[in-house]
Amino acid sequence: MITFNVPPYTGKEMEYIRECVENRKICGDGPYTKKCNEWIEEKTHTAKCLLTTSCTHATEMAALLAGIQAGDEVIMPSYTFVSTADAFVLRGAAPVFVDIRPDTMNLDENLIEAAITDRTRAIVPVHYAGVSCEMDKIMELAEKYHLTVIEDAAQGIMSTYKGRALGTFGAYGCFSFHETKNFSMGEGGALLIRDEENIEDAEIIREKGTNRSKYYRGQIDKYTWINYGSSYLPSDMNAAYLYAQLEMAEEITAARMACWDRYYANLLPLARAGRIELPAVPEGCVHNAHMFYIKTGDIEERTALISYLEERQVHSVFHYIPLHTAPAGLKFGRFHGEDRYTTRESERLLRLPMFYRLTLDQVDYICSQVQAFYE
Repeated sequence: MITFNVPPYTGKEMEYIRECVENRKICGDGPYTKKCNEWIEEKTHTAKCLLTTSCTHATEMAALLAGIQAGDEVIMPSYTFVSTADAFVLRGAAPVFVDIRPDTMNLDENLIEAAITDRTRAIVPVHYAGVSCEMDKIMELAEKYHLTVIEDAAQGIMSTYKGRALGTFGAYGCFSFHETKNFSMGEGGALLIRDEENIEDAEIIREKGTNRSKYYRGQIDKYTWINYGSSYLPSDMNAAYLYAQLEMAEEITAARMACWDRYYANLLPLARAGRIELPAVPEGCVHNAHMFYIKTGDIEERTALISYLEERQVHSVFHYIPLHTAPAGLKFGRFHGEDRYTTRESERLLRLPMFYRLTLDQVDYICSQVQAFYE
């Protein structure tokens, strides 16, 4: 069976974890956490990176830092993971869902302005499959209406928009290092902070509301409770696991891109024949091969193809169920405008296996089975 996902592993992870244990430094903000933070800061040119226990928690921190309160509204796509909305619902805010573009599955930047009200406080673009939203337009709207932009870049590490790293446009950006992502620490994430004046508040929130980060740097002789916060620090053992992959980020990304390109080349004839649709990467966007998906004719065709592939030892999956159709989405949020593409496109999208060390021969086999289905 060719599984849908295999968590990335380079071979150095256990060596680094063992080092943490032997040095008796396994809690948060140890040497490997700092190495990961510095690596991401250097790679993205953000003012500060703080490793977190998940991308969900990074987004919750961003909601706290942005001052989101009960009664506020936050604009986002419905085609996303529940954490995108949960972080703001926990603050008492209402997610306002806007339709997506069918080419990239990203928030339609041309529909955002009509959804803005006097209660809107933030825009949350989700960079689906590591392909950027149109950030120029989104940042222009944010400036015009004095809104905070919080980027859900869970799938976006190593991706860029017009040469700039995803997660660095908004005031805050959020990465995921879940086991399904390009680089993993099992469960984990990171908060990117664009503006230096927000760093101290972020450190306080991340450290249970204390200024312990300043204490560890020797800036104060004792630490105390300053503000609200929680424990958003991952174990340094998790960070050690992640750092082994960050060291090989270019190699891992190149391997994934080779598979992505092979999928695209093999399946292009089917797309040209009008049988399927392939992913789109707009000009100015450099993606990270986070996933490879195709779009079938409809949900029935997709269901049949999933079963067909499963019988031939290929595990494929569909993706998000639109949040505005879920019980919690109906309870906490609302959809602005017409659901022209969100539901329709979500019912056609099928994800094919994509992971580090997937071989080109395996990609060829998967493509041959997709082709056989349509023949």
